[in-house]
Parts: sequence; structure tokens; C-alpha cells
Amino acid sequence: MVLLRPLALLLALVVSELYCLSWFIDVSESQGPGATLQSFSFNCSPYIPTLELLHVQPPTTFFNPPSLTRWQGTYVGKMTLSSSARLDALTVNHYELQLRFTCGNQVTEGRLSVNVQRDPNRDQCAGRFASPAGEIIQVRETVTPRTPLYTLLLPGQGAQMNITSAQDPPYFPGPFSIDGQGQLWAPSQGLKGQAQKVFQLQILVTFGQGRSCRGMLTVKVLPVSSSQVSFPQQAQNITIPENLVPGSKVAQVHARGFDVRYEIVSPVPCRLFSIARVDGVVRTTAPLELAQAPDAAVTRLRVKAFERLRPWDSAELDFQVDVQSVNRWPPRCLPALLATQIPETTPVGTFVNTFTCTDPDSPGSTLDYQLLFHSPASASSLCLRDGVLEVNDTLDCDAPGACLQHTASILVLDSGQPPMTRQGRANQASSLTFKWLPAEVPVLVMVTPVNEFSPTCVSRTFRVREDARPHTLLGSVMGTDLDYPHDSIEYSISGGSAPFAVDSLNGEVHLLGPLDYEMQKSYRLTVLLTDHSQDQDPTCHRSGSCTITIEVEDVNDHAPECEPPFQELTVYAHLGRSLEVTTVSCRVAQEPQRLAFSYRIVGGNSQSRFSLQGAVLVHNDLMLGPPWPEQSHTYELLIRVADAGPSTPHLSTTATVIVHIVPWRASTGATSIHRTTVPSRMTPLLVTDTEVFWQPEPWFVVVLTVTSALLLLGLGWFLSWLLRGLTQVLQTSSKPTQALLLNSIQGTKGSIEGFVEAPRMETPQAPSSVMSLHHFDGRAQDSREFPFFQTILHLGPLSLQTSSQYLCLPPDIHYLLFP
Repeated sequence: MVLLRPLALLLALVVSELYCLSWFIDVSESQGPGATLQSFSFNCSPYIPTLELLHVQPPTTFFNPPSLTRWQGTYVGKMTLSSSARLDALTVNHYELQLRFTCGNQVTEGRLSVNVQRDPNRDQCAGRFASPAGEIIQVRETVTPRTPLYTLLLPGQGAQMNITSAQDPPYFPGPFSIDGQGQLWAPSQGLKGQAQKVFQLQILVTFGQGRSCRGMLTVKVLPVSSSQVSFPQQAQNITIPENLVPGSKVAQVHARGFDVRYEIVSPVPCRLFSIARVDGVVRTTAPLELAQAPDAAVTRLRVKAFERLRPWDSAELDFQVDVQSVNRWPPRCLPALLATQIPETTPVGTFVNTFTCTDPDSPGSTLDYQLLFHSPASASSLCLRDGVLEVNDTLDCDAPGACLQHTASILVLDSGQPPMTRQGRANQASSLTFKWLPAEVPVLVMVTPVNEFSPTCVSRTFRVREDARPHTLLGSVMGTDLDYPHDSIEYSISGGSAPFAVDSLNGEVHLLGPLDYEMQKSYRLTVLLTDHSQDQDPTCHRSGSCTITIEVEDVNDHAPECEPPFQELTVYAHLGRSLEVTTVSCRVAQEPQRLAFSYRIVGGNSQSRFSLQGAVLVHNDLMLGPPWPEQSHTYELLIRVADAGPSTPHLSTTATVIVHIVPWRASTGATSIHRTTVPSRMTPLLVTDTEVFWQPEPWFVVVLTVTSALLLLGLGWFLSWLLRGLTQVLQTSSKPTQALLLNSIQGTKGSIEGFVEAPRMETPQAPSSVMSLHHFDGRAQDSREFPFFQTILHLGPLSLQTSSQYLCLPPDIHYLLFP
């Protein structure tokens, strides 16, 4: 058995208006009671819908009222065959069912067309031919010999039919014959004179594989009488459009006579048309779809009119029905929606998508395509060639708003095939108008971005003072990326050992830690740039780099240090002469390259006796000054030393110089300078003392004590003997030695005038007596107070003779004897 061919149909709900839809389903005549014909899905929320069967054309009880059940949030309606259903394609091959769906205030009606298909496997005879009474036909006795009288409805293809009843005279005028197409032919002698006779023909229908069925065909011969049944109108051609629904009126015939009835005698059976037996109205019985049934374009009908009580009194009328195609259906396209995405690097001419469109009204006709853009309004990136959507221009997502989805519609026009249709207008005469029905295929093309370009930046140089605080902004790295969104870059520094950091979002370079110009004057940083969010694939990144140079500007952060920071000098000055006292030696230990300093006396320079010539302290004794002092004078000078380089700020330190000025006198042999320095700083010394503890044995202590006592006794005896001998020697030689030393000094007083002073060496002062040498207190004294040692200071090499022995002193050192 051939099952029902499924056809997925969706009943669309139309708001605020009724809209009639048509469905076409095919059902086999072998379908029995309870078989499901069609299922519908409805959406109706929050109402409870209803589905009704309004009427069936032609009327029948073969169809149950539709059922409606709820399943997974939707409503499913079903059409089924009733218990009395006996489908027979030879009897009725088409039914029209009018359905109504109600959802709240929304009402939708639709028409369901059911085509009954022959079952080729059905091997039983159908119709009244197989009934016990058989099929009865009436023919006139004037029928033309060897003309078809009746056509049997064959149950299947390849059946063979034979007349098995006796047809020999005198009962028959001649044998009837039946061919393989089921047509019964009149005898070759005709039926003249056989009026009122009845011929019963037993017919055997044989199928393949030994299957067969029998039926009876009764032929009644009617006499020819002077009937008044006739058609007043002549044969004519009728033209109708193919969009007439089944049951539409085609024409109406009228015959003269009494109680006339009408029937179609050719073709039999008539699949497309039927005639009313009483009023002679010819109507359509099936859809006139030329695309599905091209043979429906021309149909020649023969209509017979006869009296009801005298069926042999009849007349026939032949006319032709021409079905004209109507442009009713827009082209149908597959797929109905074009949705795709393509990268922006797609080459020009690449196929984006293809679709196929056909015209149900005229299969194989030429269609016209038009591409209409909606967003953006006028785009040339896509084009349509022969139903193929192609890339027409370079796609670019690197401009703001460029990489968007392209929404468009493809209008498919059937070019008005047929070019003209006849449409009736209310209250106006019929006219011919052109009608083009387009189909719209929505198009959605999403252009996806592609990361095409690597980020770049320009090498730059930043300058920063070495005293800049942490988190100081040095500048920004300006990265660029041509991909959209532009400059979507993350910044980072390669390595990371330098005291700098770059903001990952805006590229600002910040200082992290302290700088030292003396340790490192410049830094070269490699800044890495990585783009993001510029490709359909979020893991696709490109990177670039550039070099940033950071130059550290020198800042005076160390004050000069003078060595020594404190000096004490004794100067013997000449009247009217300038004397270099000392040179202030300063430097910056942390910055040995700094050599330029400025020097200024900021304190203690009373009477302006001192001046600076660079780093040299000069004492000026000019006659223009105050009177020459008779006594020595002490100056405590404060000298400010500041660096004089280009860097700022200028740091300074103060050196202290104490100068004792001793006026020059004629008795003074030379100008001398006595320098005393004080260390710049005292460094505390940490001394760790480790005490060693030793505990000997008792016997060792006894032996050590005895041995020590004996050693001390021996040492005491030796010292006492040595002192006694030394005392005797000193007593015998003290007087001659003192006399000899005094004479030698006085003899040389006038012969020696002076001595040569070594540069920047100290000349000690003479004490009051030789015996007080070990009581020197470190103070400078005037040599005029000690005339004896004034003479000694003018000596060169000095020899002291004691007991014919000499004490020799080196000649290149000046000696000062103290009492």
C-alpha cells in the first residue's frame, strides 16, 4: 500500500484580516477509515484555538471534523478519514475542504485540496460495472458502426478485457468488441433495427499473475423518434483562466425539450469539468494548473441533452474550453534566505552564495534579478550575476562603520510570464493588464574583520632629571594600527630591568625608581606593541616594537668636599707684599668630572686682608690699608666653595681657614707658615676584645712562680750595676762639655746671616730654654723673646760636640729646639 506522502505545511496567522491559503495533498484511494491526511501546527498564546471544517466540495461524509491537541506549547490539528470513507479515484478524484482556524479575535481560513490518486496495486473492478446489476448504457439505433459506445474504468495498467458472453446471431446483429483501453465498440453492422433490444455483455478483466475480476455491461438500444430536443446555440470556444477554483462556473448550455437533462458524453470520464443534470451549468471539478497538468490547456467537450422520460430523445453539442495561464504565483527560490559571513580579505569575484529560483506558473521561463541594499543604503561591495551573489569590490573593515552587516533583498521578477492576464474590475469593462509578480529573497552578509596590519610606533627620546620622583610621567609612546578599531594596542617593555614602566593602555612611560646620572646616563628601552580585538578569531594578534631612548639629565646632588675642611696656618708676612697663604683643594667624590668651582670669602675677612685668586688664598699687606699691626693677629676665614658647572642647583660647602699673621721684623730670618690641619671627620672605630681564659695545672703554677722569682732577682742586680757606672761617667764630663757648646754657638753668630727655606715647609719657633724641650705646648711664639735660639735658627747643618763626640742632624730639615 502506498502511504500518504508527507508534506510539511505551516498555517500562517494573519493579524486583523482573513487571508485564504490553499494546500494541495495527494492521497491514495487505498487509504482506509481513520487514516491521517494532514497535520497542521499552530501558535496561539494565550488563547484556546478552534479548528473547524466548514464544508466539503463535492459533498461527502468521508472526512472527519478536524482534531486539535496541544503539544509542547503548540497546537497540532489533524484531518482524518471517517469510518464511511471509500475513496475511489474513478468516481471522484478531487475534494475541496474549507477550514477555519480561530485564535482569540484572529480568524484565518484556508482551503485544503485533496487529490485522490489511483492505486496501481488495486486489482478489483470498480464502479457500477462490478455491481450485481452491472453498468447500463443507452445508445440509439442509428449509432454509427464501429464507433466507441462506452469506456470502462480500468483498475490498473496492463489489464486485458474480453467479452465472454455469447454474441452469435440471431440474438446479436453482430459482435461487440472491446479493446485494451476499455473502450466498447459498436458492431460493424450497426444497430439499425435493434431498437428496444437489450444486450448483456459479460466482461472478464484479467491482470497479471492470474488475478481477474468480472462485470456486466448492459446495452439498451433506443429507437429514433421525432424528438424536439435540440440546442439553439452553435458550437463555440470558451476561454477561462487557470486560476479558477474547483466549482467555478465555466459556461451554461440550454436545449429545447421537455424535462431535459444534461450529461457530458466525451471525454468520459471528464476529470476537469462537470455539468449539472438539470440546469446545464458546466463547472470546474479540479484545479486548472497548467504547470502541473499541461494537457488541461485545451479540452473538447461533448454535451448531450435528453428528456428524462425519453432518454433516447436527445441532442449533442460540441464546444472547446481553452485554459489560459495566469501569472498567479511569484517565483520560488531555494534557499529562501541567504545568510552568510565572509572575511574582509575575500578577493573580488568570490562567490558568496548561490540560490535557485523557478516560476511555478511557467517552469523554465527566464527570470529577472535585482539586488536592493537596505544597510548600508548604497553599497557596491556585492553584486548579483546570473543568480549568484559575488564580491564586487574590496571589502574593508578598517574604517569606522565600514565593517557592518550588509542587509539587502534580491527581487526575482518573472517578467510577466504570461505577459498579460485578464482581470475583471468592478463596475468596469474587462481589460488586459500587465502583471509582474516578484519574489523577495532576504540577504544578510556579515563581513568579519581580519587582523591584516601589525602595530607600529616611532622611536622617541625622552629627557628626565636624575632627581625626578617615582611615578613621574616621561612621555607617551604613540602606537598606530591601521586595523579597525584603530590603535587598539597593548604596550609592554621587553626585559624589565630598567626603572621604567609603560602603561599597557595609553603607552605612557613612567619612572619607577631613582636615577643616578653618574651610574648611567641613558637607557634604551624596547617597547612591544600587541594589537587585540581586530580579528574574528580573538586569539589572532600581531605585534611590533620600537626603541625609546631615555636620557638622564645631570643634577647637582652632591656638594663639594674640601680636603682638609679645616686649616690652621701661621704666616710671617712682609709689609707691602702679597703672600699666597694656601690653596683650597675641593672636589666632588661622587662626580670626579666636576672640576669647575667658584670660591668666595664669606666670613672673617676683616680689613680685607685676604683675597682669592681662584682656589688660592692670598694675603695682601699694602700700604694703603690700615696701619701695620705691631702684634700677631689671627683671622678665621670662611670660604664658600660652590660648583660652577651648567647643572643646577649649585651646591656649596664652606671651608674654614684660621690664619695667624705674624708681622715681619728685621731680626726675623724668614717668612714661615705653620699649618695645622684637623681631620675632616672622625670615624668611630668598633673594637672587639676577646678574653682568653687559661687554667693551668697546679704543679705548673708552682714551677712558674719559682722561675719568675729567680729571674727578677737577676734582672735587679744587673740594673743596679749599670746605673752605678753611668753616674760616674756623667759627673766627670759635665763641665767641659757645657763650656765647649757655649763657645761654639757664640763664634758662629755673626758669620751666618740666614738660611734657605724649603717651599711650604714649617719653620718652628725658638723656645725660652733648652731644658724645657719636653714642655712645648704647640703655640707659636715670637723669636725675639728667645735671642739665643734666634741665632740657632740661622744655622745650616748643626753639630753639637759633647766629649769630642758629635750629634749630626740632616741638613735639609729645619729643627726647632724647645726648652
